[in-house]
Amino acid sequence: MASPSGPPLSPARRAGGLLFLSGQLPRGADGAIAGSGMLEQARLALSNLKKLLESEGCSPDDVVKVTAWITDAADMAAFNLAYCELFDTPYPARSTVVSALVAPGALVEIEAIAQLPG
Repeated sequence: MASPSGPPLSPARRAGGLLFLSGQLPRGADGAIAGSGMLEQARLALSNLKKLLESEGCSPDDVVKVTAWITDAADMAAFNLAYCELFDTPYPARSTVVSALVAPGALVEIEAIAQLPG
């Protein structure tokens, strides 16, 4: 079997009425990490998440669980500000972890699980 040219993952997978989305990074249209601070990077990562949801026929309202990784706990308020711009009440269940990230320059990575419509 040939090795994949990129990371060995699927952006999204369906199983049992759920849509599992791989972690979204603050990547611009060129694929490079973009944004100089948490607010800008979180908005971009969440925008990428929304685009992926929509490509699968879902919306942010369908998201039931989010896991986020941020590199600095001091950025939590900025992350929450961007998060509340996309998600409304009732908010998805969420876990947030402070951790180093594999992508150099990334301050945030966000994955989600959504309930498939219908």
